[in-house]
Amino acid sequence: MAETDLMQLYSRRILALTTAIPHQGRLEGAQASVQRRSPQCGSSVTVHLSVADGRISDFAQEVRACALGQASASVLGQAVIGMDRAGISQARDQLRAMLTQDAPAPAAPFADLEALIPARAYPNRHASILLAWEATLDAMDQAAA
Repeated sequence: MAETDLMQLYSRRILALTTAIPHQGRLEGAQASVQRRSPQCGSSVTVHLSVADGRISDFAQEVRACALGQASASVLGQAVIGMDRAGISQARDQLRAMLTQDAPAPAAPFADLEALIPARAYPNRHASILLAWEATLDAMDQAAA
């Protein structure tokens, strides 16, 4: 990877997101806790959440991921409270399409995922970017069961 490619991939915007990850830590009394790990890079995210009336009522995340995974988790954490499974799933699908099919970035409240557009060129990073989303969906399923 050339130095200019690295600079574009790890932009100031991405690095700023990594320093402001909301809802870090564990959640006492969570209805569900799920850890997801990327075998390609070793990144991991553990999501703890509670659901009320089909919507996330409380949320925490433990993020041990590369800057791209951290940035993605940060965007998720900014708007996850109050979301239902369909909204999270739709945003995850839009994020995946943005990375793999040159689709546009998800709309608000997840529009900051646009910062990850340079990661399109690095498929080995996509799993880390999707970790928090996958863990959240799995935890919602676990809480509903």
